[in-house]
Amino acid sequence: MNFDALIQTIAIAAIPVLFAITLHEAAHGYVARHFGDMTAYQQGRISLNPLRHIDPVGTILLPLLTLWLGGILFGWAKPVPVNFAALRRPKQDMLWVALAGPAANLFMALFWGLWVKVAWMSPESYFAEPLLEMAQLGVKINVILLVLNLLPLPPLDGGRIAVSLLPHRWAFKLASIEPYGMFILIGLAITPVLGWILTPPVIGLVSLINLIFGF
Repeated sequence: MNFDALIQTIAIAAIPVLFAITLHEAAHGYVARHFGDMTAYQQGRISLNPLRHIDPVGTILLPLLTLWLGGILFGWAKPVPVNFAALRRPKQDMLWVALAGPAANLFMALFWGLWVKVAWMSPESYFAEPLLEMAQLGVKINVILLVLNLLPLPPLDGGRIAVSLLPHRWAFKLASIEPYGMFILIGLAITPVLGWILTPPVIGLVSLINLIFGF
């Protein structure tokens, strides 16, 4: 990808990426507050302001590198602080707090799928082509984040969901991996393994959204 093409891709990707990470993290904080943990609320992290959620490396540098190099878009935002001990039923409520982020990404994937449909139905519009590119990228970004975050690896949401659902003995063993989880994930990301894991469900879910909106 040449420099001009990279700048064009960044311009198109900026809004979908920022919305994807902002709503994902804010959803965690909102659901945590609903179940009794006020940590994110007190720190101002239940917010639609992207600046509150941007991590310079995970939100900016890594996505730019993956856009430049190609392959699976990879990155993260500053995690919303959740004190699971403050939840009314910590083990059970952890499930809903963890599910909130991927659910937000599913909602946004469907939202961008609707805009793909709008762009397809307005081919003569001046904004149809850039809107189509942005919306298609919005679907892809949110589906990738949805699938990535559902991997059963703490501290990803899927790991937290698994800890919530597993019996206490197995949940404790899985939770003990959390300090090393991000290193494991980065290790998978710099090899083809993460792509092998994510590509089939990503393609399947994008195809399903295409089917829902009839394109």
